[in-house]
Order: sequence, then structure tokens, then C-alpha cells
Amino acid sequence: MTDMVRFKIVMVGLALLAGATSASAQTAPPPPTPTPFAEALRKAADDLFTKAAVSGDKVELVIDPLIDAASGAQSTATRSMQATLMELVRTNYPRFTVLPFDSEALASKPVVLVGTFTAVNNQGVADGPRDAYRICLTLADLKSNSVVSKGVSRARIEGVDTTPTPYYRDSPLWAKDQATESYIKVCQGTKLGDPIDPVYVEKLTANALINDGILAYETQHFREALAFYRTARKMPGGEQHRVRIGTYLAASKLARREDMVDAFGDLIDYGLASDRLMVKLLFKPGTTQFVDDRQITEPYPMWLSQIATRSRQKGACLEIVGHTSHTGLPQVNDRLSALRAQFVMDLLLTGAPDNRGRMIATGRGFRENLVGTGKDDASDALDRRVEFKVIGC
Repeated sequence: MTDMVRFKIVMVGLALLAGATSASAQTAPPPPTPTPFAEALRKAADDLFTKAAVSGDKVELVIDPLIDAASGAQSTATRSMQATLMELVRTNYPRFTVLPFDSEALASKPVVLVGTFTAVNNQGVADGPRDAYRICLTLADLKSNSVVSKGVSRARIEGVDTTPTPYYRDSPLWAKDQATESYIKVCQGTKLGDPIDPVYVEKLTANALINDGILAYETQHFREALAFYRTARKMPGGEQHRVRIGTYLAASKLARREDMVDAFGDLIDYGLASDRLMVKLLFKPGTTQFVDDRQITEPYPMWLSQIATRSRQKGACLEIVGHTSHTGLPQVNDRLSALRAQFVMDLLLTGAPDNRGRMIATGRGFRENLVGTGKDDASDALDRRVEFKVIGC
């Protein structure tokens, strides 16, 4: 074969490849068009209930409270979504009867509605700004142990209040444990007919009791909340991060100092055991100073003391990682996040200088945002955080 023939074959191959690539690009579906929040939720709900593959003229339904899939938190938006869904069922889908989310209702093996609400980049760019919300709704039939319906849509970001509800706002730590991950998996990681994640089913009754504790806390019934959390922890599936958080929060509101310190120490031990400790040390936008809210920052010295003490007791070495929200230039945010980490490390070393060789400070800028909307308010406070990772010494 001559060089000229080889050259022509190569050129033909390249042309075919370019044509295939071009055709693929031309046939790639465009990104979804986000619609106003109310319209997007209605579309997802209508798809969910009209296409539900469940038998019977009357269907019992419970709603496991919707969450933000990025943070695992409930918010003003997810609570609003739940209220809207209940009203839609009542007025448009009388086949479904909404029951309370409790052990009695769950014993009858109803259909469970789970839902997530997540800030995304609408073009699918991994590190792009979050400019839309993805709504995901799923019906899981406990009798058939299968997913029986799905509803998804995209909502515009304007006018949506994603401020965390009081329990999640007050939580000293952020972490999605196995219970939260299984919830998200049932909603986002399944297709019609799939079996329900057994981890989710195992924890469902405990989840209902934990939700009672959250609601009791948010209505300032702190003793009742503490009782719910303590009962839930003794149940199968009740060994959850939300129980530890709730125990700490209720003890702090009841001014039970020793119980509060013990509960926070339990949270620290849990985080160290999982090699990641997501403490919510929150900063003012654009600064290395904590937020100007004494109610938020008052326990910070105790938190830092417990982190230093417990990590030393376990012989753990820590990488202290700073983060920023998604505003400003990347290089500026990289430096700001590193300075935030250094600021926290200096505070830790003030009380435990012998830990100096066991800690390093680094920054991630906004590359690991949890919320990513760049609103710089309470809704994306988690993005302006410092976390602790257990590393090799």
C-alpha cells in the first residue's frame, strides 16, 4: 500500500469520525427549560399521580418529608412543596388518602411519597453556577416493595426560598448519613418497577419518630423532642445522625450543659469515625470572620474545644478545609477559603498547642459547594464553611 493510499484512508476515517461527532452533537437533546416553581411542581405531581402503577380504588399515602438532596435538609421550599402536594391530592386525586407519617400508618404498608429538590446547573456543567432547581418525586409501594411512579421537572431559581427550617438551621453539623443517602437513592436512583432500597425500608419507622422530634423542636416543645430522639435511637434503624443532632439541639435549648457537651462529643466521635467532620462554622460573606449572630456563634468555643480534645484522644490528624460561596473570582475565593481554614486552625491550637503537628489548613474555594446558588444569605450558608477531614499522620 502506497503512502498516498494510506493518507486517503486516514483522511476518509477522520471525515467519517467528524461527521459522526457532528451528527451526535446535532441530535443531542437540549437541556430542559425551567419553568416557574409552582408550574414545575404541578407538572411533576401530575405525572406522579396520573401514572401511578398501583392497584385499588383507594390508595393510602404517606409523605416522608421532602429534602434538599445536596444538604439533606428540609427548607421553606420543601415544606411548601409538601403542603402543595397534599392540597393537590385532596382536590385532584381523591383516589389517594394522605395519612400521617407515623408508625400506625406505616404498619398498613401504604404508598410512600419521597421527594428531593436540588440546585443544579441547567446545562449540566459540573462546576457551573446552579441556575435551576431539579424536582424529583417518587412513589414507593410498601406492599409490592417497588417504585410505582416517578415525576420530575425543572424550576426557575427566582423567588424560591430555600432557607433551612429551624432544626436544620440550628444543627451544629452537616452530614448525610446512611438514612439520608438511602432516601435520596429511592427518589433519584431508581426507575419504575425497581425494588425499594432495603436500608430505607428498615429505617422508615424510626424516620417517622425522628420527624416527630424535628417538629416538636421547631414548635419549641424541647422535652418532647428529646424524648422522641431517645426513643428513636433505641429502635431498629434509629442509630442515625439526625438523632444525635436532635439530642444536642434539645439539650442546648433546655440549658442542660453537661448533656449538650456530651451530645456534641458524640457527634464529633461519629464524624471522626467516618473520617469526615462537617461542623457548621459559618462565616460572613467575603471575610474570615464568623457571622454576626451571637446566638449562632456562642457555642463555637465549646465546639472547637471538643474537636481538639476528641481528635487528640483518638490520635487523629486533621485537614482543616475552608470553603466559600459561588461569588467572585475563583483565585480570590481559593485564598479566602484557605484563610478561613487557617483562622480556625489557629483557634484550635490556642487551646491545644500540642496538636500543631497533627493539623494542616487548606482551601477549596467554591469547588465543593453544597448549595451553589451564590445568594450569600442563610440559604447557602453551608457553602461558607470549614470542615475537618481525618488524614494519615
